[in-house]
Amino acid sequence: MSSQPRRVESQQTDKGYVPIYTTAVVDQPWADYTKTEHETWATLFRRQRDVLKGRACREFIDNQERFGMTPDAIPRFEELNEVLAKATGWQLVGVEGLLPDLTFFDHLANRRFPVTWWIRKPEQIDYIAEPDLFHDLFGHVPLLLEPVFADYMQAYGRGGVKAHGIDPNALVHLTRLYWYTVEFGLIRQDGGLRIYGSGIVSSKGESMYSLESPAPNRIGFDLARIMRTRYRIDTYQKTYFVIDSFEQLIDATRPDFTPLYRELEAQSAIAAGDVREGDVVVHRGTGEGWATDGDV
Repeated sequence: MSSQPRRVESQQTDKGYVPIYTTAVVDQPWADYTKTEHETWATLFRRQRDVLKGRACREFIDNQERFGMTPDAIPRFEELNEVLAKATGWQLVGVEGLLPDLTFFDHLANRRFPVTWWIRKPEQIDYIAEPDLFHDLFGHVPLLLEPVFADYMQAYGRGGVKAHGIDPNALVHLTRLYWYTVEFGLIRQDGGLRIYGSGIVSSKGESMYSLESPAPNRIGFDLARIMRTRYRIDTYQKTYFVIDSFEQLIDATRPDFTPLYRELEAQSAIAAGDVREGDVVVHRGTGEGWATDGDV
């Protein structure tokens, strides 16, 4: 079972052209994981923990250790849930893979985080197009122990359910917020920039690129600006947005977004690599190596 996720269809999503799976919640088939799959987890875990020293935000590292995550074996969801429930009331639920938007939002709104139960193959160590167990569990789950960030994730889910009933364009704007915060966000901390976005912390290359490359822009958090900004699904990001604290995220999501969606509808999208007048520019990128098209 551990190498046979049940794919329902494929379609274009914010992650690119990827499979969409059954929406059912499934038990983690922990006893069925092979030695190779546990070794893949170990390889990825050790490599990323080494890369993230001095790069990841302190909450991410501290919370992985609170969970007791180690390279010894793929963690058991039920054991992580015992820790998570006591800390923030969240629960991990096993899924086959990417979910339809409304199903995903409903899980978040009810403090359930969907985790793909299968892990990539050894030949996919450096890149996999769709989120697997390592991306979800290593990258996303540690910050769910952080109360403010956990509240932000629930608020995002509630906002997603509402946006789903408003207009497809509302979802486009909201997806950009998730992309530039939950997946690819940076935070000011300890006198410098640190990573908190799961898409970065689960990627060796982007962990280094996001902080150290001169190519990308690094711009201060601005809710409306982010929700207008297109992004990359096939390369490292052209722009990263920087928060000052997790409280900044939850404060930004408290108001009703309905008036904001109307304002955004009347404005054009911003290209992924643009720097605009009024941006708080932490670093203006050189643009070296950027693709000339492909923004979503």
